[in-house]
Amino acid sequence: MRRSLGISICLLGLLQAQQAPYPTMGAPADPKVEVHWNRYHDHARMSELLAEMAAAFPDLCRLESLGPSYGGREMWVLSISNFAQGDVTRKSGFWIDGGIHANELQGPEVVLYTAWYLLEMYGRNEFITGLLDERIFYLLPQLSPDSRDAHMYEPNTTHSPRTGQRPIDDDRDGRIDEDPADDLDGDGHITQMRVADPHGRMKPHPEFPELMVRCEPGEQGSYRMLGQEGIDNDEDGRVNEDGDGSYDPNRDWAWQWQPGNVQGGAYRYPFSIAENRKVADFVMAHPNIAGAQSYHNSGGMILRGPGVKEDRYERSDLRVYDAIGKKGAMMLPGYRYLNVAEDLYEVFGGELDWFYAMQGIITYTNELFTPFNFFRKESEGGYFGGQEDARRFDRYLLLGDGVVPWHEVDHPTYGKVEVGGMKKTWLRQPPSFLLEEECHRNMAFTLYHADQMPMVRIVSAELKELGDGLRQLTVVLENSRVIPTRLAVDTKNGISPPDTVSLLGEVETHLAMWSHEPFFTEPRLQSDEPARLRLPTVPGQGVRYVRFLFSGEEPVRVQFSSTKAGVLEKAPGE
Repeated sequence: MRRSLGISICLLGLLQAQQAPYPTMGAPADPKVEVHWNRYHDHARMSELLAEMAAAFPDLCRLESLGPSYGGREMWVLSISNFAQGDVTRKSGFWIDGGIHANELQGPEVVLYTAWYLLEMYGRNEFITGLLDERIFYLLPQLSPDSRDAHMYEPNTTHSPRTGQRPIDDDRDGRIDEDPADDLDGDGHITQMRVADPHGRMKPHPEFPELMVRCEPGEQGSYRMLGQEGIDNDEDGRVNEDGDGSYDPNRDWAWQWQPGNVQGGAYRYPFSIAENRKVADFVMAHPNIAGAQSYHNSGGMILRGPGVKEDRYERSDLRVYDAIGKKGAMMLPGYRYLNVAEDLYEVFGGELDWFYAMQGIITYTNELFTPFNFFRKESEGGYFGGQEDARRFDRYLLLGDGVVPWHEVDHPTYGKVEVGGMKKTWLRQPPSFLLEEECHRNMAFTLYHADQMPMVRIVSAELKELGDGLRQLTVVLENSRVIPTRLAVDTKNGISPPDTVSLLGEVETHLAMWSHEPFFTEPRLQSDEPARLRLPTVPGQGVRYVRFLFSGEEPVRVQFSSTKAGVLEKAPGE
């Protein structure tokens, strides 16, 4: 009996331990949807996880498809908000997408992680709870799902395919995709080819022999490099010159678009890529979207536009970009806040600029993963760090798993050659133990951005009797966040309608005005349709003062309405 009782107590203790895991900071220890964030998920598994989230949190999310991609994969969008609180179509919306360049694998993982975190932490975390009560998120994990699966399941380098999967005659020989890269050893990785040659100008690196480096002048070489692993399949004298696609989905957007002779990678015309068009249609159908984030890789960058040097962003909008972007550089160690055209290269027809210039939305592109994370120090050598730092990281942290050792294979043209080099699964993409950190830090930056979308309240509505039946109502509006209700580019070009402040009630309104300051020393008057005052914007962390002159004894209310900041009402004295 004692033995049975002891066993029962032990089992009860184990059960209680399972029911109440230690609450680690950052993510829930007992989530409703179990996901491992130290790995990459293909389209099928992402679809399953999105469906599981929608089923587990029916009050917080809605799952829909924008339609199939070129290859027939559904483009899932998960909308997340507290649907029971307020009209979600009038909440400030935030758009997040990833994977427009399909080899940039971690982008979709950050989007998926963000969806999971928002759902799992609602009711557990005060910030997340408030965010979903007040905002709505639209998350599209995979903008180019066909090529992402192609990268995962077909032979590729870490850089391919950046393009989509529509067949293109790259070399204009009348045949389509007839000369892709060739996996000579069948290991799934497209690496490099070399042959031993005393007249070659390359040699193994003295510390990392798998790395080939150029000989110094006067130094004897030992190898000749033959380029990327491949065969001249169409016998035109070139190797791997006509593989899948060749267009760039991030050169297809309808702002500053240019044809291929100006902008390499451009497709036929703006939004000729159907996946991009589906996104644009969704965004335009949701004018409440006031912030957006797109995830790419790599190099550790928080990018803002403009993408073209001759383009100009409005000065007041740049101050908003800077306030948020510089905070991101603090939250993301090793990341730099940069301007695409000036600090990187020009991008004609980029998604980033379309969101800003055509939709009036503050938008960033994050280039995920940084060589700073190799050894938590600055690394020389561009987006991917210096070759030596990358090799040291592979040797000491990945234990050599990131490299295909040089080994001999048969080549139909060159005879015996050696193939080897970096695997497709390493360099652009963080390894498993750094992936979850990348997801969480970038998500946190994006949620900070989302929290800075306009948040307006009617501070006061004061009624004053002026005599002879004339009355005055003075309204104070305050936006406590950094982003204005309408950006300067919006007010300049009329992208969205002006905000309105309306006097509601059975009264006759004679005049309406607004001012930057409470004394109305230089008021902006409106005599036409005065009961519905048109207000250009409520600035970020700013105040607007509105005044109505009217007659009539009936009760009145004031209503504020904004495309990107919602609807509010207040009665005098409330």
